[in-house]
Amino acid sequence: MSYTALYRKFRPDTFADVKGQEHIVTTLKNQLKANRIGHAYLFTGTRGTGKTTIAKIFARTVNCQEPTEDGPCGQCRICRAIAAGASMNVIEIDAASNNGVDNIREIVEEVSYSPAEGKYKVYIIDEVHMLSIGAFNALLKTLEEPPSYVIFILATTEVHKLPITILSRCQRYDFKRISIDTIAGRLQELVTAESVQVEEKALRYIAKTADGSMRDALSLLDQCIAFHLGRELTYEKVLDVLGAVDTEVFSRLLRYVLDKDVLGCVKLLEEIVMQGRELTQFVTDFTWYLRNLMLVQASDNLEDVIDMSADNLRRLREESEQVDMETNVRYIRIFSELSNQIRYASQKRILVEIALIKLCKPQMEVSQDAVLDRIRQVEDRLENVKVVAAAGTADGQPGAALLKEPPPKPQLPKAIPEDVRYIVSKWPAIVGSADNPMRIYIKDAKLSLGNDNRLTVVLEDGIASDYFTQSPEHKAQLERLLSDFACKEIEVSIQTVKEGGEAAQSFVDLSKLVQMDIEIEEEDE
Repeated sequence: MSYTALYRKFRPDTFADVKGQEHIVTTLKNQLKANRIGHAYLFTGTRGTGKTTIAKIFARTVNCQEPTEDGPCGQCRICRAIAAGASMNVIEIDAASNNGVDNIREIVEEVSYSPAEGKYKVYIIDEVHMLSIGAFNALLKTLEEPPSYVIFILATTEVHKLPITILSRCQRYDFKRISIDTIAGRLQELVTAESVQVEEKALRYIAKTADGSMRDALSLLDQCIAFHLGRELTYEKVLDVLGAVDTEVFSRLLRYVLDKDVLGCVKLLEEIVMQGRELTQFVTDFTWYLRNLMLVQASDNLEDVIDMSADNLRRLREESEQVDMETNVRYIRIFSELSNQIRYASQKRILVEIALIKLCKPQMEVSQDAVLDRIRQVEDRLENVKVVAAAGTADGQPGAALLKEPPPKPQLPKAIPEDVRYIVSKWPAIVGSADNPMRIYIKDAKLSLGNDNRLTVVLEDGIASDYFTQSPEHKAQLERLLSDFACKEIEVSIQTVKEGGEAAQSFVDLSKLVQMDIEIEEEDE
């Protein structure tokens, strides 16, 4: 006998077996009890939530010779015929492959014939949004006023694609995503019936990965059981089969990011890749982990919302105190954008590495939250300097005195070459004539003079300096721009200084000296 997949083997036969859609089951049972059965129903919702299953149960119930409170009896001749697919009273149509006008016209012609046995002819049209415009138009009149013995049940995952004329003729039922607890409870029932040993933690992870779809959960469970057939299915084995990563790894990764340890992040990613983990799933799970971190920061009573063990929740609370909300939102934004890009990318690992470097180095971004993150880092460094100064004073050590010592004054040049003087005096016009992004990068540059009397452009460490130091072509482009203004060949030296560092004070700002000379000459005149 051939093997039957779990989602087919354990498909509910009665309303009592349906999980997670109590609001719909209750409404349909009340209609059946009061004999207030509609002529057209629309079942909409995400995949695997029970739309087709409930449609089949409803179709069997309205034709059952001895229906019960929970649906069809399953024993009468009609119930057995429908279950075996041999009844002409229940017609299932896949609109994905039967979406033409001719297919719908056949249905319209068949509707005129009453059922040979049973009370109703039920047409279940799955993926109804795939029908063509002509097919919808052919269905309209029959859908609005069908014979008393005909029921239409339309099922779709994309209700927004249906014409409003179809929606207005149906009773609409929205199927909700099934909760993790409900899916995990159903999986526990099934593994008990199948005599399979599975850890509860493993079942909950499968339920979480299914993302509200009972069918997806059963398919994943089937896959995991087959891979480790005859052995207990543990949490670690489920992670291996699904290519997922344990929560502890996310905690380590977050601590590397908070420490700005790019090397640690890259090495940890190397471990994940070598273990054969799926990077798309890794990005999704880490984004979910950051989401949980954000919820912990937002409120203290979210244990029911965050599906996590007590140990992991305690670790998450510790990490929530090490990162502020705005920075964490930036992390979530970067990985959310990555999840959209990585799905169809050929170089997934490189994209993940770029994202991790962005987390560690906010200066790589120009977005508002990245700039705010850089400002917070500067504030933290200033706070540390104040603490060191205060500690040195309290201990009677020269720490505070050393901090108060002014940086060495830059040595003034003996003479500024005429071409350099001309470039400095025309610098605002030069900046204005440059093309973006060079104009943005040189706008705040400081002009100085090197030991070889060569013009030196001093830039802060970051995107601006990288633009010129990592691309000789960009530096050559700047030299051509200056040469055009000076009408002679100009060579430029690029110097990089850290933001707020003492090295920035060691360069003479030629713009001030040239301005001073101009003012003195004007006074002499």
